[in-house]
Amino acid sequence: MANQIIVNAQKSKNKIDKNIYGHFAEHLGRCIYDGFYVGEDSKIPNVNGLRLDIIEALRKIRIPVLRWPGGCFADEYHWKDGIGPKESRPSMINTHWGGVVEDNSFGTHEFFDLCEKLGCEPYICGNVGSGTVQEMSEWVEYMTFDGKSPMTDLRKKNGREEPWRLKYFGVGNENWNCGGRMRAEYYSDVVNRYNLYARDYGDNTLYRIAAGPRNENYHWTEILMEYSSMYFDAIALHYYTRVGDKIRTFLGRDGNERYLRGEGSRGSATDFQEDAWFGIMKATLRTDSIVSKHSAIMDKYDPEKRVALIVDEWGTWFDCEPGTNPGFLYQQNTLRDAVSAASSLNIFNNHSDRVRMTNIAQTINVLQAVILTEGDKMVLTPTYHVYDMYKVHQDADLLESAMITDGYTYGGETLNKVNATVSKDAEGVIHMTLVNIDPNEGADVTCHIADFGAFHVDEGLVLTADAMNTMNTFEHPDTLKPAAFSSYEVNGETVTIHMPSKSVVSLAVKSK
Repeated sequence: MANQIIVNAQKSKNKIDKNIYGHFAEHLGRCIYDGFYVGEDSKIPNVNGLRLDIIEALRKIRIPVLRWPGGCFADEYHWKDGIGPKESRPSMINTHWGGVVEDNSFGTHEFFDLCEKLGCEPYICGNVGSGTVQEMSEWVEYMTFDGKSPMTDLRKKNGREEPWRLKYFGVGNENWNCGGRMRAEYYSDVVNRYNLYARDYGDNTLYRIAAGPRNENYHWTEILMEYSSMYFDAIALHYYTRVGDKIRTFLGRDGNERYLRGEGSRGSATDFQEDAWFGIMKATLRTDSIVSKHSAIMDKYDPEKRVALIVDEWGTWFDCEPGTNPGFLYQQNTLRDAVSAASSLNIFNNHSDRVRMTNIAQTINVLQAVILTEGDKMVLTPTYHVYDMYKVHQDADLLESAMITDGYTYGGETLNKVNATVSKDAEGVIHMTLVNIDPNEGADVTCHIADFGAFHVDEGLVLTADAMNTMNTFEHPDTLKPAAFSSYEVNGETVTIHMPSKSVVSLAVKSK
């Protein structure tokens, strides 16, 4: 079987929401402190304590939305600790992540300042697990109300006269676990209650996001969609691409499947062989099935697709780097992460009728980070370069297409070898991003573009390397980055693309 794609250039399925390319920043390890925020007195170039080289790098990939302050940290975060004079803000122990002191020097004002400098939308996750309805209600009022009230007066006292614009607001995080260990039935009542008091003020309308399930917990989605979906705009799914966890399934008293996940070794981010490469690719492609099944449940209660499926935590998860705080979740980033990220983004793009935001975990120095820092040094990871190659899909039209692909076989199992996204931007340029997950063999892909007329390939890029674990380091920051790609032939309405093994390729196709 040959790898083939048939594209109808005049038929758009839907728009690929730019927020599919969103990011996530939690008070975890060195993501906020020693990442985004170095403090006003740092010798590292900054503005209001925000690191300038990071802001520039993230603006380049057009970061559209940033989720904060968590994650599990969100459900123990009390927002009033992070406002006012910094010398007066109380400190706490970050019990979830590393047991270090959190001094709350980065809070609400600093987060909105960061988003303004990045040119992105803020996405705030509220505290349901350990917080009160009043606390959440007052935070929304503090941020968005322009009338006379104690919270408005407090905001002005702290230096912000005008309210901020806030669209995306999450009502809790992982409330099935670190957000309160709730049952779906219980959380459905809780989210209804908290939603009621997270009010819209003036012309600021919140886009309310319910804490959704992890992985294949379809029961959670079923309950929330049946009993609560009229009160929220999106449901947030979490799915991490990892191998090594020990899973035990059982049936609950209601007949629904439950599972317990034990913490086994997830393997090294950098020292691995083909079995671990295959395992990550298998887990990555499983995203398609998980998203499809949750979407099918949502379709039953919401056939008009008003409620979005948001994947606001996803990415690879390996054992932390030796010698680092195990609670900081610091891991390196290789070509394997890039191929996994590109495949995931292709899946999200192709489900963009329902998936309208995703947030990779996490932006800096945590899990599948797009940026790593060490003092004043900064490294753009292979995953960063995938986002740079894929930014062309933001708010583009997903084109109708069909694909057949060869298989990549290892250990008696076979996966689809090639995956892709094909979109058309506002200028009429067709953008193709393709992934070959096979680490050993290349892939020849024939793409027929109907109803587009004669065309030429204006630009091609490829991200690949000889070794599966190729990475960028602080000593060698540019080892792996996109290179010009010209291994293709155009013949009439067909372009044949000769992809290297373990590669990500992007092409810009323009009519003549």
